[in-house]
Amino acid sequence: MPVCIELDPSKLKEARTVDERLVSYNVEMTEVTGGTFWKPYTPGQIAGTEEFPQIKSFADFSFEGANTLMEEFPPANLYNERLRKLAKEIGPAWVRVSGSWATDTYYDFDGTCADGKAPEGFRAVLTRDMWVGVLDFVKAIGAKLMISVANCPGTHDGDGPWKSDQAKVIFDFSRDYGVPIEAAEFMNEPNMVSTVKIPGYGVKEYARDQDLFARFIRENYPECQVVACSACGDDVKVDGKSAGVSGVSDMMKQFGMEVFDTDDLIKIAEEAPDVFSYHYYNGISERLAVLGVHWDADKTLSEEYLVAASASANYYAKRRDTWAPGAQMWVTESGDAGGGGDTWASTYMDVFRTLNELGTFSAITDGVIFHNTLSSSDYGYLDRKTHLPRPNWWAVVLWNRIMGQKVYETAPVQEGAHVFVHDRADGKDGYAALVINNSKTDATTVKLPKDAEVYVLSADTLRAQTMKLNGHDLVLGENDEVPAMDPVSVPAGDLVVEPATMAFIVL
Repeated sequence: MPVCIELDPSKLKEARTVDERLVSYNVEMTEVTGGTFWKPYTPGQIAGTEEFPQIKSFADFSFEGANTLMEEFPPANLYNERLRKLAKEIGPAWVRVSGSWATDTYYDFDGTCADGKAPEGFRAVLTRDMWVGVLDFVKAIGAKLMISVANCPGTHDGDGPWKSDQAKVIFDFSRDYGVPIEAAEFMNEPNMVSTVKIPGYGVKEYARDQDLFARFIRENYPECQVVACSACGDDVKVDGKSAGVSGVSDMMKQFGMEVFDTDDLIKIAEEAPDVFSYHYYNGISERLAVLGVHWDADKTLSEEYLVAASASANYYAKRRDTWAPGAQMWVTESGDAGGGGDTWASTYMDVFRTLNELGTFSAITDGVIFHNTLSSSDYGYLDRKTHLPRPNWWAVVLWNRIMGQKVYETAPVQEGAHVFVHDRADGKDGYAALVINNSKTDATTVKLPKDAEVYVLSADTLRAQTMKLNGHDLVLGENDEVPAMDPVSVPAGDLVVEPATMAFIVL
C-alpha cells in the first residue's frame, strides 16, 4: 500500500546524540597475520544465477585450512594507498582487530618464532612488523584502536586462570609506538566458550578470567576502555519469533559446543565493563545455512528481516542497563549474515539493511557499530583484491556527510517509510532525513514543507554491484578520486521515493 509521510521540523523532538565514530569497522586478525577466512563467492553466486554448495552438517566444517567454506589468504597490505584513502574517506572511526583468529594468536614481537610456527597452545603468530602495519594504518587514517586478546591454552597453565603476559606485550608495544590501544575486549564471542579449547572451560571460568582482564587493564592502562562481552546468538525474539541470529546458540549446543548467554555472565561477573557490547547479524549466510536462521534473498527488504536490528538493540540495551548503566553500547561485529556474508552482501540489496541499522540503532542508544569488515570477504566495505568500494561503502560515506550526531524522535517504522531524522552533519541550521522505501511495489510520497536538497540511492537491480546516486553510477574517478556526490534541488511539495530506493533529504 502506498505511504504518504510529512517532514515537519516544527514537530521534531530531540532524543539524543550519537558518537561521531558510529560508523566503524573490523580488520580481522587473520587478515593481519594471514590465514583462513571465508571463501569469496563467484560472480554467478553474487548475481543469484548460481547456487552456493551448502554443507549438510556443521560437523563437516573446519576453520583450519582451505575447504568448501574457507580459503587461505596471505597477510593484507595495510599500506595500500587506495585502502587507506577510502578508509579515511569514511570519516572518524574505530578499527577493531579481532575475530576468532585473535583468540589463539601469539604476539611474537621479539622474533623468537623464527620458523613462523606458533608455540604450543597457540595457532597463529603475529610478528612485530605485522603489528606495526596495523598501528601505521590506524595512525594514517586518524582512527582509534580496539582489540581482543588471546584466551587459549597458551595463555593458561593447564586449567588455571588466564595469564596477562601476552596481553602486556601488545599493550606496551602499541603505547610505546605512539598508537595506544584505547578499547579492548577479553576475547571474541566468548559465549562460544568451546573455542578456548580447555577441557571444562565454561561461563564460570570465563567470568573469572574476564574479571582478571578488566583489573589488569584498569591497573596498567587506565586510558583503555574495557568492552564486554561481545556475545553472539542470544535469544532475541519479536512477537515470539527469533530475530537475527537468535537461536544459533541452541543450534551450537546440538553440535556439542559449550555456549552461554549474556545473562549467564552478568549474574556472576564482578567487573562491569566501561562499554557494553554485542554482535548482531541479520541471519546466517548460505555457507552455514545448516545452522538455521538463514534468510532467502526475496525477504531482505521485508519488515520481519529488517526488524532484527532494532530488536537486538532493545534486547541488549536492557542487559546494558543492568550490568553497566549509562555506558555506551557497541555492536562490535555487524553485517548482513554471520559466516562471511550472503551472496548479496556486496550488492545494493544490503544497503537497505546497513542504513536501516544505523538509523534504528541511533534512535535507541548512543554507541558505535563495527561493520564486519573493512576489506575482507563478501561483506567488506571494500573488495579484498582491488579495494574498490562496494555499495555499502558509498552508503556510509553519504551517511557521515549528511546525517549529524543529534537524533530526533520519529514515527515508528513501517513498510515504505523507515524514516530517521538528525541534525545536519555540515553544522548548518536545518535537518537531515533518511527515508528508506523498502516496498518493492509501491512508491512513497514525502511532503516537503520547503525546498530541499535530495540524494536518491537506487540501482538497476537489487543484486547490482554498482549503486546510483540521483541516477548516476557511483564509481571512483581517475586516481581514485571520489566524485562530488552532489544533491539535486527539489521544491517544496510532494517528493516521490520510488519502490526499493532510499533518499537522504536535507532541509
